[in-house]
Amino acid sequence: GSSLSTKLGKMVFVKIQKDKPYFKRFQVKYRRRRAGKTDYYQRKKLVIQAKNKYAQPKYRLVVRPTSTRIICQIVYATIAGDKVLAAADSTELKRFGLKAGFKNYPAAYCTGLLVGRRALKNVGLFEKYTGVGDDEEDEVTGEIMTTEFGKRTFF
Repeated sequence: GSSLSTKLGKMVFVKIQKDKPYFKRFQVKYRRRRAGKTDYYQRKKLVIQAKNKYAQPKYRLVVRPTSTRIICQIVYATIAGDKVLAAADSTELKRFGLKAGFKNYPAAYCTGLLVGRRALKNVGLFEKYTGVGDDEEDEVTGEIMTTEFGKRTFF
């Protein structure tokens, strides 16, 4: 019984793990990092432009799939914040005859095509880059060309 009382009588030293000097030096992470929204290492790799391109913006296509639709944006970064050059929503495909299915693969493709055409219109290249249809008339000869795809290798 005496060995038990000697064990209880001793004070055990417990080191304080995080004391006041620790918290005085502690630097909180960025708000979007704390919320788990932004991976700043990945963002830096996406946004940083090569130095030999000087002040040219680096554009990126942002696709935001929600539960019911797909949102596409062409975005570039500035110091004040990211700016959107063009945006499209898959629910806008109603104007082109789509009644339902705004979340599927073809709707995503069409939304990307729509945002690309809007971006071309914003930079003034809409007429220069026209789409290729199934049958197009050649402006010079007037004959109708058909699009044929042979066996191609894409890398």
